[in-house]
Amino acid sequence: MRAVIWNLYLGGVDGASEERLQKQAKILLRLNADIVCLPECNRWDEDGERRLCWMADTLGLQPVAMIRSRLGTPPVQNHTALLYRPSTLRLLDRAVLGRDVFHHALIRARLRPVEESDDRRDFLVLATHLSWRNGKTRLDEASWMTDYGGKFPGMPPRGILLADLNVPDREPPNSDWSLIPRNMHSRYRKIREDGSFGDVDQDALQLLLNSGWQDPQTLTGVQRAPTVGYAYPDEPVEWCLDYALVHGMTVTSYRTHDTPQARKASDHLPVVADVKVRP
Repeated sequence: MRAVIWNLYLGGVDGASEERLQKQAKILLRLNADIVCLPECNRWDEDGERRLCWMADTLGLQPVAMIRSRLGTPPVQNHTALLYRPSTLRLLDRAVLGRDVFHHALIRARLRPVEESDDRRDFLVLATHLSWRNGKTRLDEASWMTDYGGKFPGMPPRGILLADLNVPDREPPNSDWSLIPRNMHSRYRKIREDGSFGDVDQDALQLLLNSGWQDPQTLTGVQRAPTVGYAYPDEPVEWCLDYALVHGMTVTSYRTHDTPQARKASDHLPVVADVKVRP
């Protein structure tokens, strides 16, 4: 089974142009994922969710849900979408969690391989986009996902978390924070009581890992490429901000889909995780 997380940057829509959206669909079609999490589906609510329906039809997928961000500049048109492939997976239930907490959204889905007749191969999918504002906000959001890092009543004992966590996977090169504009440090660094800055803030990610979620890089032993750092002159640091974490699932491949075409299509790169549905 293949899962993909890709922040689409303004939903692939630039004014009246959908050229990037068309390019994004071609890339996703080639990736041929069974589960797709798409943060930043901006303006996908327009015309009766026309863009969501078109993308789902193009990819042979069905939407689990598309949820509007709680915060943003009115009118808020940012959405997080989760889609699945009905030819390989069956949707058993879905929920939207933490509506009054998340800057964006958290979608939970319970899925089952279509060939299975009981719940032994069921698994959870969490799809989310954490706040860009600061680590404290992200830590609060992450606490809504810790229960699912282990056995939890009424839930399958395994799952995958697809997320733009907005959490850097490392310090800047040589811990040189001058590579990033000072007015953006609060997004990525720890903030001391006096308002000064500390090291990179990874608390939200560490909370998830300490709760049982696993980074596939530690399971496969293969370091993946960064997902950001190529799009803006004032943000040149190459970081992984986008993740596919797992619990109780075997990962066979985990990578960042870094191609010239993907770089032109968004300011984030897709993350691809291949996992075994059957242990």
